[in-house]
Formats: sequence, structure tokens, C-alpha cells
Amino acid sequence: MKKREPVSKIMTTDLVTINHTNSLLDAEKLFEKHKIRHIPVVSNKKIIGILSLTDLLRISFVDTYGEDDSQVDTAVYNMLSIEQVMVKDPVHIAPSLTIKEVAEILAKKEFHALPVVENGDLVGIVTTTDLLNYLLEQY
Repeated sequence: MKKREPVSKIMTTDLVTINHTNSLLDAEKLFEKHKIRHIPVVSNKKIIGILSLTDLLRISFVDTYGEDDSQVDTAVYNMLSIEQVMVKDPVHIAPSLTIKEVAEILAKKEFHALPVVENGDLVGIVTTTDLLNYLLEQY
């Protein structure tokens, strides 16, 4: 394992993003279609937030006994915007940061994903899964 490997080696660059003007239902569809758990929220290609699947699950978790879950989710999603649910101004990192430094940030802050930004533009995302896959490759 190289000690100074940059996070750009393991980050995801084929990004799925969502615009802050999209709906939460749009976000849910992206989570399902791409089998992901974090979506950077952008405005004019600049990251303004991050939305996690956990954020959606948290707001749609209501007692729906006897009701169609999808109707309840849609009603909740229509009451809120992405900007109301996302984490605003998320902590982000540079692609030159080392994998070790990124692992320390994720561990200490208890984050599960970090947007990677270069010159103000979103260029990638690194997740705990990316780190685990990297470690598995080393063994």
C-alpha cells in the first residue's frame, strides 16, 4: 500500500448528480436506478449540497399501516424540496488529498461520502465503499 496515493485514484468520476430544482421523487428514482446512496446536489455545475438515501428514508418514515407506501412518500416528497432535505455546503476535499487523509476525515466526522472538488468544480465523490474496495485490492 502506497502511503501518498491521492484519492483521485479511487474516487468515482462518473457522477450521478441532481439539480437543486429537481424533486425528491426524481432523487429517489436516481437512487434506485443507479443503486447509489449519495447524490451531489448541483447548481450550475457547482456543488451546493449532498443528498443521501438515508435523508430520504428519514423523511418518508411514517406510520403507513394500511396505506400505500408510495402514496405517502409522494405526498411527503411534494411537501419538501431537495434544498430543505440535503446537507448544505458539505465538507469537500481536493483530489490531491491522500487516501489515508480521506479515511481519517471519514472516520472522525462519521461521514459516508465526500465530494471531490477542484478549482470550484465537482470532479468526483469518494465513499466508504470506495475505501473498503481499495483496501481489499491491497490484500
